[in-house]
Amino acid sequence: MSLQETGILARIRNLLPGGDGLTDDCGALPATPAGQTLLVTTDLMESGQHFHLDWHPPDLLARKLLMVNLSDLDASGARPFGYTLTLALGPEIDAPWLDRFLEGLAEASRESGVQVLGGDTVGRPSGLGLGLTAFGFATRWLRRDGLQPGDRLFVDQRPGASLRGLRKLQAGHRWDPTRPDAELEAHLAPRPRLGLGLQLAGIPDVHACLDLSDGLSRDLRNLAEASGLSIVVDPGLEEDALRGGEDYARCFGSALAQADLEARLGLPLIPVGETLPRGESPLLAYDGGSLRPLPDLSFDHFGSS
Repeated sequence: MSLQETGILARIRNLLPGGDGLTDDCGALPATPAGQTLLVTTDLMESGQHFHLDWHPPDLLARKLLMVNLSDLDASGARPFGYTLTLALGPEIDAPWLDRFLEGLAEASRESGVQVLGGDTVGRPSGLGLGLTAFGFATRWLRRDGLQPGDRLFVDQRPGASLRGLRKLQAGHRWDPTRPDAELEAHLAPRPRLGLGLQLAGIPDVHACLDLSDGLSRDLRNLAEASGLSIVVDPGLEEDALRGGEDYARCFGSALAQADLEARLGLPLIPVGETLPRGESPLLAYDGGSLRPLPDLSFDHFGSS
């Protein structure tokens, strides 16, 4: 039997934290605390473009949908509190699939201390479209445009694992919870280090931050262009690290030494680059003894392939 909107809404109200408050067309955001800024981020995920229904378990897909948004807020120095959810469901999405999706979203929501604030549901001819908009409060908004010449760039997780997981899925491997694979999990159910962004925002010598979603060759370029500088990538980086996206690590720039940052944060860091005054290109790499522009190797959401 096909899903009906009333049944979908009943499931959302019963399963998601905050769902019992969904009685009106609009939801309310809490008042912004004094000295803080309300931040918002949104992501859209489409079957066939961002995921495949035959290899992405619904509970892990729900977790990923939430995490990619909370990762953006955290990298901006914000503490998340809630989100709105939009579901565009094709006829192949049945009640058991939707229940597993919502149960996964509920579990991830409880773990993260966030609740649903509203949203929308709609039917579609086929496939699945997912939209989530998340909200958080930041005392210090860590933006992309604050890098200074001489800053070193670091990440808290080694990039490239999600890309390798995607390749395994494309080769026919599938997620088996009884035999976990770290690279498959990195792609299907990323677990960004939420809370690290708040720590970084509390260090004045951390000047800019974002989360790694498009790959280092795109995300470092974004930081460089926003700050009007060039970034020389670390020569020890593998191509997978430069090319792969959806790692959701914190990528940040600071004038502090790596050892000092690691001592303050209590975790190891991986250097990925260093800033210079703006040169020939926003992103540069050493080619022997000289610098050359580094092309954007990341995935193009609007490409033909």
